[in-house]
Amino acid sequence: MIIYLHGFDATSPGNHEKVLQLQFIDPDVRLISYSTRHPRHDMQHLLKEVDKMQQLTDDERPLICGVGLGGFWAKRIGFLCDMRQVIFNPNLFPQENMPGKIDRPEEYVDIATKCVDNFLEKNRDRCLVLLSRQGDVLDVNRSAAFSFL
Repeated sequence: MIIYLHGFDATSPGNHEKVLQLQFIDPDVRLISYSTRHPRHDMQHLLKEVDKMQQLTDDERPLICGVGLGGFWAKRIGFLCDMRQVIFNPNLFPQENMPGKIDRPEEYVDIATKCVDNFLEKNRDRCLVLLSRQGDVLDVNRSAAFSFL
């Protein structure tokens, strides 16, 4: 089973249809949609939905993947749910680059620092990070350095 978490702009009209098409690629690909606007509610929702999907599958090693903001969530939710993770151009610093786009961006700092002590060290070797050479919005060099701590 592959659980897919979309990025921030996935709910915009053009991208929404593309994201919905993922469910038709393969029956093992599962999309979990979330608001992208309310970080604490999103985290609760994602934890609940991922747990539900894990209980409904016989796959012993499910995978969670995310793009952009979905990468931020896939890394954390995957760790908390003991899943392998693959993230594509993750938005690892939404508290810095999303003010004005989301409500309460400061909640991302709280989520990133209070969920688990030494999160990055404990998650080492459990997450594959794929980055573009150049990013329009995100600093890929900073993401690379942060991803491999």
